[in-house]
Amino acid sequence: MIEVEGLVKRYTVYKRVAGTLRRRREEVSALDGLSFSVPRGSVTGFIGPNGAGKSTTVKILSGILWPDGGSCLVGGRVPWKERKAHVKRLGVVFGQRSQLWWDLPVSDSLALLGDMYGVPRARRDATIALLVAELELGSFLETPVRQLSLGQRMRCELAAALVHEPELLFLDEPTIGLDAPSKLALRGFVRRLNAERGLTVILTTHDMDDIDALADRVLLIGKGRALFDGTMAGLRREAGSRKRLVVDLVEPLRDGSDSRSTGGEGRSGAPSAAGAEAPAGLELVARSPMRLEFSFDPARIEAAKAIAYVASAYRAADLSIEGQPAEELIAALYKRHGV
Repeated sequence: MIEVEGLVKRYTVYKRVAGTLRRRREEVSALDGLSFSVPRGSVTGFIGPNGAGKSTTVKILSGILWPDGGSCLVGGRVPWKERKAHVKRLGVVFGQRSQLWWDLPVSDSLALLGDMYGVPRARRDATIALLVAELELGSFLETPVRQLSLGQRMRCELAAALVHEPELLFLDEPTIGLDAPSKLALRGFVRRLNAERGLTVILTTHDMDDIDALADRVLLIGKGRALFDGTMAGLRREAGSRKRLVVDLVEPLRDGSDSRSTGGEGRSGAPSAAGAEAPAGLELVARSPMRLEFSFDPARIEAAKAIAYVASAYRAADLSIEGQPAEELIAALYKRHGV
């Protein structure tokens, strides 16, 4: 679906010279030879720190910006040279921007968008009816957009992006500000679109739960370069294989009590229990009155030993072992690459 090779994009910025009214001109490189490909029918999580070049890349892929170097094909088209044909097959949802008319009912916005894309009326109406049913828009279809809740508006934004039945969908922070039920509903709909229609999705977000729930591959960029391109499992291997041991306690921890309650720390950073020494490398990383979280590398410490130690140190109501949170994996890769 997408082939990108050696993309380069530079911006000119002006900065004031300290203590004067003069300014100096500087050239900033937003993309520095970025290359990647996106298979048709995939869901790709496109992530990176602020200023990494994500927005610039999406604008080039959607035909808004021209690059200064490199090549790019989306569905066999050069986006900025064949923009009219390109955007007919492209849908976009921006979490903080709207493509709906603020004072018009949702139904009018959807109909207008269908007409703007040149969709035949019968096909447009059938598509809108299907989207209204799947996204449960019926109860507020005739409500002006300005009166919708954020969750309702985001469902309408997704419908608006799909009225013309695109083959590629860009989702930029689609769940920002949504409550848990709204997030789950939106994620479920996107998964169905991908599975049932083969829609290719590019998901740009800082919410790693969205990435875990939706993406079958991850593209991580920093300083305009690709730092990682692969699956979430591959990302975990790349960043490290540490595990989390989560302990829910029978009773709250009490400061000043013995080591079984307070978790006095030994050499490893983990609590020391009476008659037992914490395994080297078992680290206490989070603590609250009713929960402790430990981190360990399974290559150095057997999970059974970590569990046995914690069970002897605390009255545990429940124990669980989890993978390292995605946010920590990403942060580790940023640190490794100096971004």
